Formats: sequence, C-alpha cells, structure tokens
Amino acid sequence: MSKGNIGVTSDNIFPVIKKFLYSDHEIFLRELISNAVDATQKLRTLASVGEFKGELGDTSVRVILDKTKKTLTVQDHGIGMTAEEVDKYINQIAFSGAEEFVNQYKDKAEAIIGHFGLGFYSAFMVADKVEIFSQSYQEDAQAVHWSCEGNPEYVMEPTIKADRGTDIVLHINDEFTQYLEDATIETLLNKYCKFLPVEIVFGKKKEWKDGKKVDTDEDNVINNVHPAWTKKPADLTDEDYNTFYHELYPAQMDEPLFHIHLNVDYPFHLTGILYFPKIKNNLDVRRNKIQLYCNQVFVTDEVENIVPEYLTLLHGVIDSPDIPLNVSRSYLQSDNNVKKISGHITKKVADKLAELYKNDRENFEKKWDDIKLFIQFGMLSDEKFYDRTIGCALLKNLDGKYFTLEEYKEHVKENQTDKHGDLIMLYAQDPDASYSYIERAKAKGYDVLLMDGELDVHAMSQFEQKATGEQGDAKNALRFVRVDSDVIENLISKENKNVVALTSEQEDALRYTFESVLPKNDKDTKVNYSVSFESVSEDALPVFLTQNEFMRRMKEMSVHQQGMSFYGQMPDHYNVVINTANPKVNVLMQQIMDACAQEVLPLQEQLSAKKDEEQQIKDAQKDIKEQDLTQEQKDAVTAITKEVAALKQQIKNAYAEHAKNEDKVSQLIDIALLASGMLKGEALAKFVNRSVDLL
Repeated sequence: MSKGNIGVTSDNIFPVIKKFLYSDHEIFLRELISNAVDATQKLRTLASVGEFKGELGDTSVRVILDKTKKTLTVQDHGIGMTAEEVDKYINQIAFSGAEEFVNQYKDKAEAIIGHFGLGFYSAFMVADKVEIFSQSYQEDAQAVHWSCEGNPEYVMEPTIKADRGTDIVLHINDEFTQYLEDATIETLLNKYCKFLPVEIVFGKKKEWKDGKKVDTDEDNVINNVHPAWTKKPADLTDEDYNTFYHELYPAQMDEPLFHIHLNVDYPFHLTGILYFPKIKNNLDVRRNKIQLYCNQVFVTDEVENIVPEYLTLLHGVIDSPDIPLNVSRSYLQSDNNVKKISGHITKKVADKLAELYKNDRENFEKKWDDIKLFIQFGMLSDEKFYDRTIGCALLKNLDGKYFTLEEYKEHVKENQTDKHGDLIMLYAQDPDASYSYIERAKAKGYDVLLMDGELDVHAMSQFEQKATGEQGDAKNALRFVRVDSDVIENLISKENKNVVALTSEQEDALRYTFESVLPKNDKDTKVNYSVSFESVSEDALPVFLTQNEFMRRMKEMSVHQQGMSFYGQMPDHYNVVINTANPKVNVLMQQIMDACAQEVLPLQEQLSAKKDEEQQIKDAQKDIKEQDLTQEQKDAVTAITKEVAALKQQIKNAYAEHAKNEDKVSQLIDIALLASGMLKGEALAKFVNRSVDLL
C-alpha cells in the first residue's frame, strides 16, 4: 500500500472543482462514462492493430446503483490501468491519458473523447469518497485499488479484481442523494449518453407483471451506438431520417419538412443531421434544439456560438471533435475552426434550400409557409444568407399563388407603377378586416400580397432598402404599402390629386361636427384621431381612415427589435379623411350648415370682424420690435386673440351640439371604422342598432 499527495499546485483544487470547474453537478456522470468509453475504445484500437490478442468479450459500460451502500459505480471492461498508470493519469491532475494515446495511435484510434485529464475529478462534486478498482489488459499486471476522500491525500494499494477494466465507485454525499435514484440516473444517461459508441447498460429492462413493473433478464441498454449521423447518406432512407428525428425528440409529433446531412473531413471534421421543423410563429419556442456532440458524447444544446442565431431554429445534431471546449465540455471557445464550421453549415443550409426550390418548386411552395419564418430570420440576420436565398424566397398573394421577388415585380410592374415611377406592392395583414379595401384594389386590376407573418414587416423593409441600394437613389423605388392604409387612388396615384373646393366655413362645419363624434383619445387604448379633407372620387367611401405606413411599420417592428421601443410606446394615429368628391358628403354638409345657420352665422360674422381687427393690430405692430412694444399694445393683441379663440369655440360648440342628434355623422364614422376593422364591442352594438333605426 502506498500513500501520497495528488500532484496539484494548491490544496484548493477540490473546492475549485466542486464549485467552479463544471457548469452543472450532473456533468460528473457524463465525464465518468466518457472516460469508460475512452478506455473501451482504446482496447478496441489495440486489438485492431494486434497489440491486444485476447478476447474482447463484453465491452459494455455499466452503471450500477447500491442504495444501501449509497454508492454509484461506473464499470467498464476496457484497457484498465496499472498502478503506474493510476499514478500518472489520476494522481497528476490535467495529464490526459487520452491525449497521449491519440498521439501514439492517431492513425488508428477512433472516438477517444478525453482531452483534459480532469473529467474523473468531477466525481468529487457529488461524492465524499471516490474509489478506483482497475485491472490492466496487460498480462500479469497487478490489479490496483485507489481511494480519495476529496482532498489531496490518496491511498493506493494492490487488490484482486476478476475482470479486466475499471470500476469507479462514488460514495454519494448526503446533499446529492438524488443521484441514487433510478429515475434521475436514467434521465441523465438519456440526456448525455444516448448515442455513445459503446453500449451503456443501466439495470434490466422491465415489463408489466401482476400489475407492476418487474425486471427481466435482458440488459437495459440506454444508447444507440450507431446513430444515423454516423452512417453514410447513401445507406439511409427518408424513413430512417424521420425515425432518427423522433429518436432525438420523442415528444415531437410533427414530421420534419426535410433534412441536411453534414459530412466534412477537411479542413475540419464535422458530421451531423439538421432538420427543418414546421415553424409558424414565436421565434423562441423551438430554440435550443440542435444538440452538439463530440465523438457521440453530448456536450450542449446551446449552440449559438457555433451556428448563427437564426440556425438555432433548426433541429438536429452536430458532431465535431474540432470544436474547442473548455475543461467541462460545457462551453464553447471561439476560434477559427468554429467560424469555418459556422460558415460551412450556413452555406449547406442555403444550398439545400436552393436545391429544393430548383428541383421541386411545387413541393417547396407547399412547405413555404412552414419555413418562411426561418428563411426571413436568416436573410435579415446574415447578408451572405440573404444573397444565397433571395432567389428562392417567396411571396404569396391573396389568391394563394407564390412568386419570387423578381417574379412578382414583373407580375405587377405594368399596373402598379405610380406616376412617380415607384413600384407599389400592396399587401394585407388581415384580409377579413381589410376586405372592402382589397375589393377596391382588385376592381382596378391590382394584386394584393398576404403578409401576415411575424417577420413580414421586417422583410418588406429589407426588400425596399435593397432595391434603393441597387438603384443608388430613391427614384423608381420599390414600396410595400398596406392596402387599407389609404384609398386605392392615393396608394397608387396615377394622376395629380383633385383640389378640395371648400370654403373655410364649410371645412369648419364638417371638421367640428365630425371631431365631436370621433372616439375620444384614450390613454389606455393609445389611439388618436384627426380630421382632414380630400377630393378622391365620387364612388370612394364618403369617410375613410388612413394611417401613416412608416409609423405603423415602425411600431410593428418594435415588437421584435431592440432599440425601437420608443415607437412601440407611441399612440396609434389615424387620419379620418372626409371625401369631398362624394355627393353624400356635400348633402350632409349643407344639412349641417342649414341646421346650425341661425346660431352660427352671427358668430361667423363676429369672427370675421374680429379677425379683421386682429389683422389690423398685427399690421400696425409689424415694424415694431418686440422689446419696444408697450404693455398696452401687447394687451391689445392678447385680448383680440382671446376673443377670436372664444368665437371659434362657440362655433365649434354649436356644431358639436347639433352632432349629438345627427345620426348620419356617427354612421359615417362607424362605417369608416368598420371598414378598417376597428369597430368593436359597445361601439359596434350601437352601430347595429342605429343602422336598424335608419332603415
């Protein structure tokens, strides 16, 4: 028996291991099993080159719980260790046996996982004491027993062990008794060891008997030692790929849309399979679904540092020994290999999309709605991805037809180019709410796109910016405009607007009347309204709503884009446009003016006189500097201004009082709100009742 101190530079190594070296305590099981797999793979390598001539026999790694003794054992039948090797590889922390072995057998060794010589010590995160029982594969080698209680002191002595290989026995700390539960261990084995290249056995398979689960005689093998990504694509069918997808994600009910098989040998090693799941909305709901492996050992499902953020919406597996990891294999370290791998994966995904579009456009169109969000996210995030996929990114119109951007530009160019040379692409986000606007657009022979996706607003802005950039200026621009943001005559203007031929008194009559009936600005709903006048056409609605395309789009984009919250906090602003070309407006205007004439005309005469007086005072003072005005002169201006404002308010009040009993005004406003999908609740009920009364 020998005693000694583990070769470390500080007595504080164990507190560091327990608290800081590993990101999660559960990692210990992965590390110990990885070491056991390494030992088994080493033995297989030695046998393949003729240096081990014995029988390989059972090479499975077994995980054994003993709740009575409070121990967890990881047992392998691999290469084993002599006392000298235990001293070298265990007592000297950070000397990696796997590293040395790979260097010696680099042309033969396969899937040797360890790189740092620290994995074994993760056991001390959950154990008070750790023992090693090891029998080397070498003939006449003496078995060795090593034990340590979580401090630099160890005991090593000869022992008797019947089988070749190594048993690591953990005496579990009372704080971590969950690692003595079958369910906990099986969960961790399924998480970290599901695809290891050596069989991992945990207990026996169970079956129902007499109303309860009982053990059978068959070993419970946790893992699939030959997962699909380790095979050649030519050896796999679509059914094989789908089966593996559900092996990765047992709770996933949908089938993947398609897959990409990665297989690179130079200038780095990379294998894997990526799947396109159905993606509808909510960018975060399916993240962390790509699993990173190192030689079939699960490392992490947080792969943002390996693949661009938008690719994290994909599902699947990436396996590479060339991705640098820190000592716990839980975090990625950035280097050139990672950048190369990221670039390769991005290119493969873009190439796959282009290939699917080119070879089977009909099928690609059927899947477009499910992959649109992913492709848009990629195009918005990555300039190279945009360039590679713009040729297969599709737009869908309300008739369900699909076009590439260039195809659609050609489709609408003749009809939808306005008088300025701008190409106007009309779109709807809610076809039902915008139905009347859509019908008017179609009546003029215009086409309308359906843009109801989560990133459609961002995508439209990107298309517009790209088009402007290609042309070098804003002339002959490409513009997306929501079909219900204005009357169609204004959205695609073919000629100059008609002049609004109203006197100031007529404008006041309409403005004050309609303003008094509009929904009140509400701090909770954050909606503001203002009244304006346009002479559109006789058959256009008498009253309609418009909304600034830029401001509305900024508010929509602020939902997903940091730094734009300012727009999201702003109230919605709608312009209530009175169409003075519509005969109904002129009839109503005359009715309002006639009904209010007795009260309003005298006020207008007084207002006119006061305005003349106000102008005379201002003319008399226009050549006098502000500081040279007397207080009497200043008071005269203030007084006349107040009198003018008071008369305007009286006129406004007169029209507002009349509007209370003028159902036609309320009806026209409600029709405008209804056409824009904004009439709801109590206001909608009042509209229905008023409509019945007006019949």
